Amino acid sequence: MPFEFQRLSIPEVILVKPKVFKDERGFFAETYKHSEFEAAGIKEFFVQDNHSKSSKGVLRGLHYQVEPFAQAKLVGCIRGCIYDVAVDVRNGSKTFGKWVGTVLSEENMALLYIPSGFAHGFVVTSETAEIVYKCSKEYSPAHEHGVIWNDKNIGIKWPVADPILSKKDAAYLNLDF
Repeated sequence: MPFEFQRLSIPEVILVKPKVFKDERGFFAETYKHSEFEAAGIKEFFVQDNHSKSSKGVLRGLHYQVEPFAQAKLVGCIRGCIYDVAVDVRNGSKTFGKWVGTVLSEENMALLYIPSGFAHGFVVTSETAEIVYKCSKEYSPAHEHGVIWNDKNIGIKWPVADPILSKKDAAYLNLDF
């Protein structure tokens, strides 16, 4: 199997570690294979790929979309290092308002699967970072929502105290508990 799938403390969020084949020429790794992901319980078909680059201290998020455009995401960092976070925003869920976070980097080549119903955000901890991610639904501005990055009720332990935010991300409100 070319992947190791590790369920995190919120079991719907899955850390994916690809098998990496390295030699003197460089490396090769599969980063997505629908049959393997489906066998691990990740059944989405991804329909949109995104690529972003950010500087150290930039925090993007916490973003999510609502139905009928709620998105599952498969996130990876191909250059640099980020701290990646998923927050359960599913009303009625036993883990509503809980979060999980993990380091994604070009060194560990790990991916984070975030199902729909979760807000997603990350902060760059290296000088710069490039993030690529797959989405199960296309971006729809009319269905986009967010949660403020430092919501005290959620209590995310970000590795930065004073991140660089977009105006939109800085204007988000707390999650309604």
